[in-house]
Amino acid sequence: MSTVADFFKTTAARLDNALGGDSGTAAARIIFEDIAGYDRKFIFMNGDRSMTDFMEAKINAVVAKVEGGEPVQYAVGKARFMGIDLTVTPAVLIPRPETAGLVDIITSANAGRSDLRVLDIGTGSGCIAIALARALPFARVSAIDLSADALAVARANAKDAGVDIAFSQADILTATPEAASLDIIVSNPPYICRSEESDMDARVLDHEPATALFVPDDDPLRFYRAIAAYAAKALVPGGQLYFEINSRFPAEMRSLLEKAGFSEIDIQRDYRGNYRYAIAKL
Repeated sequence: MSTVADFFKTTAARLDNALGGDSGTAAARIIFEDIAGYDRKFIFMNGDRSMTDFMEAKINAVVAKVEGGEPVQYAVGKARFMGIDLTVTPAVLIPRPETAGLVDIITSANAGRSDLRVLDIGTGSGCIAIALARALPFARVSAIDLSADALAVARANAKDAGVDIAFSQADILTATPEAASLDIIVSNPPYICRSEESDMDARVLDHEPATALFVPDDDPLRFYRAIAAYAAKALVPGGQLYFEINSRFPAEMRSLLEKAGFSEIDIQRDYRGNYRYAIAKL
């Protein structure tokens, strides 16, 4: 029977081999905490405690999924986003740090404002909507998605986070807006061109929902065009539109927003230095 410390080292080594590089320790920490409740402090303080056969088996089962190509977050069924533990399934994308950056931009720009009416388009796991509902005072947050399975995940996450969000199923390509009904619209829509697949991790391609990732090479801004047109009618004068974007198309995004009638357009970089956010006012 292994000690906690020894089993953690063995697990981290297995995950290093599965994931490549030196990411095994970070992945092992996620698995140990989510599956066994053993966080970094517990492992440090109780490293000489024996692992139970039951807990070893539970952790080994998750590690085997990762070794089989499954993303760590899907293997444990959870992802952490801006201090929130979210359920994730293959019906939704795994929340990423770049998206947390978009939430930070919105909350920084609206600090001190209350009662904002916010719509998250293509909510997926609900990560953006939930984070904004927690951060903006008395915000009335709604969210839409085309996928019923994604909405089920988002609703459960909102309930677990203790926030009230109005979720509904809708296709933004055909949706009809209510005029001047919103202060903020935010979206992280599909934006990866099919030609970019060869540069992507197999774990993403094999497990995350393609409909939430990809757009045709001949129409990479199709969702942005539809959302900008929707927002031009749905936002109040001075309303704000926030996008996460493909770093290949910053100039095209600026032109699209200008043609849709937006002003004060700002294209910002993410923490990696890539163009990632488009911000505009009506």
